[in-house]
Amino acid sequence: MSYVRKLLAQNEEIVRIVRPHWIRLLPAIAADLVVAIVIVALSALGTVISPPYTWLGLLLLVVPVGHFLIRLWAWRKNETVVTSQRIIRTTGVFRKEVSDTLIEKINDITTRQTTLGRMLNYGDLALISGSESGIDTFSCIPDPNGFKRALVEQQMRVQSPAIAPADAQGAQAMRPDDIPELILELEGLYHKGLLTEQEFTEKKRELLARI
Repeated sequence: MSYVRKLLAQNEEIVRIVRPHWIRLLPAIAADLVVAIVIVALSALGTVISPPYTWLGLLLLVVPVGHFLIRLWAWRKNETVVTSQRIIRTTGVFRKEVSDTLIEKINDITTRQTTLGRMLNYGDLALISGSESGIDTFSCIPDPNGFKRALVEQQMRVQSPAIAPADAQGAQAMRPDDIPELILELEGLYHKGLLTEQEFTEKKRELLARI
């Protein structure tokens, strides 16, 4: 988190930060658990070191435990962050890799969840943008639909600040003449898949109520 804050521009704020779903750690947990069980079993049978120093074989447990801690550390350093201006992805423990995409460059957002993903609330998210990378894929994102909503809300603020939730002063500053144009922009976001039908209807109703 502290590393990500160093990447922020002036007036840029963190909106949402996630790490890969814990299910990504299951292969490491399973492998290290099997190795630990084997070490304990062989130590108990005196296969590793002959009695009476059999217990010294348990020192080999440092291998699976150390491996898991390294994987856990790497998992914690794998962060995907939504800010008020960008989506930032950081990976690596000692050698950091950082990639980012401006929210205003995002053209489409798609999510995909398997049956297990729906049960455990994780999935993959793909961003189609106007940047050189074209399509950015984020795997095993926790609550992908909530993550998508956070992106959409920030995109609405960037593209049409007046559409985003505003304080009373901001609401009063909106002119009735601006509302038809804002509704058209909302329709554009809806057709791109950035807004659900319910979100589009609610926002449109809010704008029409101000006329």
